[in-house]
Amino acid sequence: MHVTILGGAGFLGRKLANRIVADGKVAGRAVTGMTLLDLAPATAPPAPFPVTVMQAGLDDYEKLRRAMPDGTGVVFHLAAVVSAQAEADFHLGLRVNVEGTRNVLAAAASLPAPPRLVFTSSVATYSGGQQALISDATRQVPANSYGAQKIIGELLVHDYARKGFVDGISLRLPTIVVRPGRPNKAASSFASSILREPFVGEDALLPVPESFALFIASPRSAVAWLLHAAGLASDAVGLDRSINPPGISVSVAQMLAALAAAGGDRARVKPVDDPDIMKVVGPWPARFDTARARALGFAEQPSLDSIVAAFLEDDLAETKALRVS
Repeated sequence: MHVTILGGAGFLGRKLANRIVADGKVAGRAVTGMTLLDLAPATAPPAPFPVTVMQAGLDDYEKLRRAMPDGTGVVFHLAAVVSAQAEADFHLGLRVNVEGTRNVLAAAASLPAPPRLVFTSSVATYSGGQQALISDATRQVPANSYGAQKIIGELLVHDYARKGFVDGISLRLPTIVVRPGRPNKAASSFASSILREPFVGEDALLPVPESFALFIASPRSAVAWLLHAAGLASDAVGLDRSINPPGISVSVAQMLAALAAAGGDRARVKPVDDPDIMKVVGPWPARFDTARARALGFAEQPSLDSIVAAFLEDDLAETKALRVS
């Protein structure tokens, strides 16, 4: 079986590719080839099967189709314009997150057999603020363009699956912490920065109060959920193809305490006033009832301390290297 990762140069795409190589299979099927497509050049991990690297945007249908050769059984669609950037450049977000996702689905639908397509949506599709409790039945009312674009993507995946063109699953990922490398243009970038920068001897900017809470998950959990979604039985999922995986709710104060407990310098975290970031993240809810995901076998996110420990073990060395390169 061939596997395609769109967004293969991103941190999550790289981790997913490495895990697939290590496992040698996805959804219980042996992997015989893999394609990594991104705007930036991905690095092919050493693998016992062919790994093809392609550079293209989601607007290039022909390259998308070539990235999914006949025999592709699973497509992971991780590519996106992230939250703050999508809010600042509405048309770019629409072009990539909506029109690009439409191209991805059209390319996948042209395969001889419908592939399992796993789409990364986001908890940013919800609003309601800090007091909201989100259940699987909660109506999605986004408070930013990124969230709206991800909902459109979910609906496209839903309808392509309903029609039998693809076998689609959408995962509304929590905020992923700790992202390795450098800060990106996501509005939630501070959530990783406050647990990352102090360990490399740099300051981190905190644009929200310490009482602010987030629904988070580690890269390890995100990769495990993506692979679990790839193997879910369609009958078990049913008509509703969107799932809220079981992250954890933590406050910034708890994150800073975990930083200090792991030996990080809490004084490196500097409060700042950033109304643009608060406008995007302020409506995000932090509490989720994830009963459906747990019933479908998605593993719960371990403790906050384990998230910090995983970053130190998996990504600190690489992150330090990037700061001196």
